[in-house]
Amino acid sequence: MEKVREIVREGRRVGKEDPRRVVHAFKVGLALALVSSFYYYQPLYDNFGVNAMWAVMTVVVVFEFSVGATLGKGINRAVATLVAGGLGIGAHHLASLSGPTIEPILLAIFVFVQAALSTFVRFFPRVKARYDYGILIFILTFSLISVSGFREDEILDLAHKRLSTVIMGGVSCVLISIFVCPVWAGQDLHSLIASNLDTLSHFLQEFVEEYFEATDDGDIKEVEKRRKNLERYKSVLNSKSNEETLANFARWEPRHGQFRFRHPWQQYLAVAALLRQCTYRIDALNSYLKSDFQIPMDIKKKLEESLRRMSSESGKSLKEMSISLKKMTKSSSADIHVLNSQCACKTLSTLLKSGILNDVEPLQLISLTTTVSLLIDIVNLTEKISESVHELASAARFKNKMKPTASLKKSDSVSIGRAAVPIKSHDSDDHVVTILCDADVSNTVDQSRGETSVDSCHHVAIKIDDDDLVHEKHEVGEIHAHSCVSCDPSDVLDSSNKRISSSN
Repeated sequence: MEKVREIVREGRRVGKEDPRRVVHAFKVGLALALVSSFYYYQPLYDNFGVNAMWAVMTVVVVFEFSVGATLGKGINRAVATLVAGGLGIGAHHLASLSGPTIEPILLAIFVFVQAALSTFVRFFPRVKARYDYGILIFILTFSLISVSGFREDEILDLAHKRLSTVIMGGVSCVLISIFVCPVWAGQDLHSLIASNLDTLSHFLQEFVEEYFEATDDGDIKEVEKRRKNLERYKSVLNSKSNEETLANFARWEPRHGQFRFRHPWQQYLAVAALLRQCTYRIDALNSYLKSDFQIPMDIKKKLEESLRRMSSESGKSLKEMSISLKKMTKSSSADIHVLNSQCACKTLSTLLKSGILNDVEPLQLISLTTTVSLLIDIVNLTEKISESVHELASAARFKNKMKPTASLKKSDSVSIGRAAVPIKSHDSDDHVVTILCDADVSNTVDQSRGETSVDSCHHVAIKIDDDDLVHEKHEVGEIHAHSCVSCDPSDVLDSSNKRISSSN
């Protein structure tokens, strides 16, 4: 009884994790019940005979969880059966012309050649990814048709019945999979990438709180719970195979919802690859939270403001990307947070070069600069992720429902450059901030990054329009001609190396 209860609990857990699994089980049962009628119903049995069992076998091996997987397997099986059946009949006919003595020898040669060549082709990466199942069915069908034809007089009728039942079973699977509670692999891939963006965003926004929190503060159990919650990012490290499988299945799927035919599924994999690179840095960064060697808090405080801004702004950027991906809308809000994180990075680099860590012990300096270097890498990767998401949005034709307007009021001449002062943005995902110059100014502005520069103080008016609200925000500050470019971790390492060398 204990084992029965354990099985029941496991079944409930699996069902709660994804209720679609329960629906899929009923769909498979429905498909099998339908094709079984070929065997139970006498008129159909008279037409197909024992070959009706091929329809049942087709449902068992073809029906998969998602529409793309089922459709891919169904097409592979149908095409492979048709081609192999035709070639099998041809091989049987050629062998029969040679006489009863030579016929079995030729059939054996034909089976050997096609099996060897087909098996070798299966090693081709592109073939293995999409057509591996079809080649297996090709080998099986060719062998069955050619070999059984040696003892079967009505070889053409046999091939016709088997092909018909296979197609009927495959069509039943595809129709039920599409029209009865469909599960789209493309939608799952889309949701997975958006979820991974959100997971990394959560870590980056919470990391600084843990990093600058005294180790002896608060309840130990609460601290462990928070740190365990931070480690959700590890699921991103193990998602590569799942992403590639979903992308492969999604290519088979017809148009559905906002996912068009020939949707840029490959671009999702490009975004996922960058996310994994970012996750590797995050994993290394997380190790410093659990390290036995902890830097004194008074040393961390010297860089706290810049580190907080770098981590939080990068996290907000990933959050904005996640939201825009879920809604399938184009948004430039993430670009503003990327710009702010790069400006914080530049400020930190300047701060380190000023010698603020001259009184820090070498071992503590190495640990601190390693953390800084990892954060700088994350900032730079966040920019690459943002660019990749923009490419995906353009290729997939995401909606652009925002209509931003902006004006720049200046008191002096304007020159080309980037703003070193970060631009505040609203956290709402429905807002886009874009800075444009006046018509009489001959410089250019990058709308996607919200960049401009002037040589003197000026007044910036940022106006954000959306469908419901209009917000205006004014900032006054000095904008320098220096660009807020991506930071180079080597600057930080060079500073620390000089500090360690001087101490030695």
